[in-house]
Amino acid sequence: MRVLLVDDNRLMLEGLQNLLEAHGVEVAGLAEDGIRGAELARTLRPDVVLMDIRMPRCDGLAATRRIKAERPEQAIVILTTSDDEQDLFEAVKSGACGYLLKSIRAEALIDALQQAQEGIPPFSPGLAQKLLAEFAHLGATAATASVAAAAAPAKAAIPGATIAAPVPAPAPARAGLNPRQAEVLSLLAQGLTYKEVGARLHLSPRTVRYHVAEIMARLHVENRAQVLAFAGRNGFGQEAPPG
Repeated sequence: MRVLLVDDNRLMLEGLQNLLEAHGVEVAGLAEDGIRGAELARTLRPDVVLMDIRMPRCDGLAATRRIKAERPEQAIVILTTSDDEQDLFEAVKSGACGYLLKSIRAEALIDALQQAQEGIPPFSPGLAQKLLAEFAHLGATAATASVAAAAAPAKAAIPGATIAAPVPAPAPARAGLNPRQAEVLSLLAQGLTYKEVGARLHLSPRTVRYHVAEIMARLHVENRAQVLAFAGRNGFGQEAPPG
């Protein structure tokens, strides 16, 4: 795995480089701002770009959009101190496939990079729940708008008629997920890491990754953000966690 590191803190860059190389990860290059990061992503074509947000000249969100515009397939994982919801949502909208906090443990960071390389993007614990809540809110807003739009012509056609408040539609079928896949998706939607899901269900992290890949295939989605969107629309993560 070849990783490009983008961070304006030189000490952080060197520390990350030493950490990754100690775990057998090749550091393809170092950049101290988003413009240089986008240039190196273009020329070096790394497997994963590990990107900070707050940087001079060009921040990580703008750099992510630049890189994705040129190379849509490029995996970009945000590594930042910011747990601000707006930064999280903007990062995903900009094309980042994962979002990690710099408080992450070394072992978890290596696992996260491996997940990103495998096409199963990672999020720090708790952040997945924030995304889930946002997707659920957006889905409810879209459903309400759709019902209101459909009701408007009927109301216009009947003078003086009143329209009752729209009732949310029942959750759609769970796309044929088997019970084990439903358990895995519920725990991921609660913000658990793959290792934590494995411990809860007595599975190896590798088996959890296999189940996630199967879930993505069954749902016809490409990344974990889309998996979480499905989970939010269908009520996953709201159940009591299995013991």
